[in-house]
Amino acid sequence: MNLNDSDHQPTWLEALKQRLIGKPRDINEPSLFHKISLIPVLAWIGLGADGLSSSSYGPEEAFKALGPHTYLSIFLALATALTVFIISYAYSRIIEHFPHGGGGYIVSTHTIGKDAGVVSGAALLVIFLVLLMVVMNLRGVKESVTFLAPIFIIFVMTHILLIGYGLLSHLGQFQPVFETFSGNFRQDASMIGSIGILAIFLRAFSMGGGTYTGIEAVSNAMNLMREPKVQTGKRTMVYLAISLAITAAGLLLCYALFSIKPVDGRTLNAILADQVFDGWPLGGIIAFVTILSEGALLMVGAQSGFAGGPSVMANMAIDNWLPRRFAALSERLTMQNGVLLMGGAALFLLLYTKGSVSALVVMYSINVFLTFSLSQFGMTRFFLKHRHVDSNWQKHIVIHIIGLALCLTILVVTVYEKFGEGGWMTLLITSMVIGLCYLIRRHYDKVRRGVRQLEDILLEIPPGHHVNNDPVDPREMTAILLVSGFNGFGLHTWMSIFREFPKTYKNFMFLSVASIDSGSFKGVAEIEALKASTRENLMKYVTLTRSYGFPADYRMEVGTDVVETATELCEALVKDLPRSTIFTGKLIFRQENAFQRILHNETAFAIQRRLQWDGITTVILPVRVTI
Repeated sequence: MNLNDSDHQPTWLEALKQRLIGKPRDINEPSLFHKISLIPVLAWIGLGADGLSSSSYGPEEAFKALGPHTYLSIFLALATALTVFIISYAYSRIIEHFPHGGGGYIVSTHTIGKDAGVVSGAALLVIFLVLLMVVMNLRGVKESVTFLAPIFIIFVMTHILLIGYGLLSHLGQFQPVFETFSGNFRQDASMIGSIGILAIFLRAFSMGGGTYTGIEAVSNAMNLMREPKVQTGKRTMVYLAISLAITAAGLLLCYALFSIKPVDGRTLNAILADQVFDGWPLGGIIAFVTILSEGALLMVGAQSGFAGGPSVMANMAIDNWLPRRFAALSERLTMQNGVLLMGGAALFLLLYTKGSVSALVVMYSINVFLTFSLSQFGMTRFFLKHRHVDSNWQKHIVIHIIGLALCLTILVVTVYEKFGEGGWMTLLITSMVIGLCYLIRRHYDKVRRGVRQLEDILLEIPPGHHVNNDPVDPREMTAILLVSGFNGFGLHTWMSIFREFPKTYKNFMFLSVASIDSGSFKGVAEIEALKASTRENLMKYVTLTRSYGFPADYRMEVGTDVVETATELCEALVKDLPRSTIFTGKLIFRQENAFQRILHNETAFAIQRRLQWDGITTVILPVRVTI
């Protein structure tokens, strides 16, 4: 049965939704994963844009922090390029060991522990996003990346001109510039000493930490990569590292060569573009397009947040740190709940900070480098733990130790310098998110313990001794049970039918939806494994019911929306078995509150409402859980 072949005509609202977001994708399409995955170039555009767009503000912050000591920009450019390559290479190693994505959250969880994981995950979620991306990302990541590719290309081309001509036009002035910088260095060395110079350099280096904030996006969104995922991810990381290192370091050198000075209301890049293209034919227009492309790329950079952020939320939901609905996929196979929440959070932050770029960059930098530090510490711990089985562990661990030192330095200096300029708000919001995650996890743990007690009792039900292999008779009363697995919850519902409706039903039919969420949507093999597991669990119900003398069978379907898929499956089955009643169960708490209703979806009620509207009798049987 293919539920997608329905003759249902969409309403005007459904038609508008399809116009904005696109038609539903078919889970059973053989080439599905090939169509929605990203090749390295598209991944570089969609995920690397965040890193490359940071060159619009990271180098500027670093250069401003130098003050009058601009001669240090040469060393700063070298340090920036080297840091980009170090962090990028470190994340390439992470991609090799964690190819399914999740970035810092997955790394911290598996190498340090669940507590470090939730800190990393919460930090990643508290970042700057843009509301405009919501609709495009609901269409799917590949579509939005393709749409935004021209902006990325224009940025690259204009900045090749800006940096390339800026450096080439000063080739003959390198010696006098170097002599001037040497004189300034000797003067500072005599006045503030080498320690003072080092302090100024470290402060500027840390203030430019925003330059590196988008590097992790690739490892966060590995689930979007074209097979072979590891090679695609590593190649994307190479593209990102080279383009970001050249752009950031080149801008810093150009600031120094052109003696750029801050001007209120203008960015250093805008001032640089005016000077570089001054005297060119259409130079003013080229300068305008260059700066316009930077602003546009900042929006493209938010793409990586919408590509990786919902993936982090989905992984946290699977581990019970967030409501489980954030692991669900839409009919377009995007994590739409995460996209919508992040869009709402972006709007809130924009309004709260009144669009202050500096406050948002501080928030982004602190949380990203918190995640970076945990990831590098986790990988260091990982190689130490596996040093007896990996003969090359010493070679691998070095890059992560260096990365940890760099990331911790930037994190500590940024928090110290920017605590009063938004740093305190970042720490407060992140702490609140972490606290909420612990509350959610504690509730789910309590529920799981309560359900486990039920399972310990019911899973020991012995089979009957009157096996009946007769087919289901459509002339007899049939109980249709919606189940999610062979567990205490489903068995409790099954036994409740015998208790509440003795001798009423002669047939039993078990229905289940193989729900495709972010945990199972990793490839064809995972989906096939989910189907096999669902089929196996249904057969356990059928075998048990037949052993007690009742004809029984099962039906299943694959889908991302449990309510929609289950409703259509029930409607089709009732046509074949007209004398039937739909049964489903629902967890009942002694004192239910809004918090519990958010954490536990209303699937049973939603299915009941839709089926009863169609005239199909649907009964919800309570499953009491004491917590």
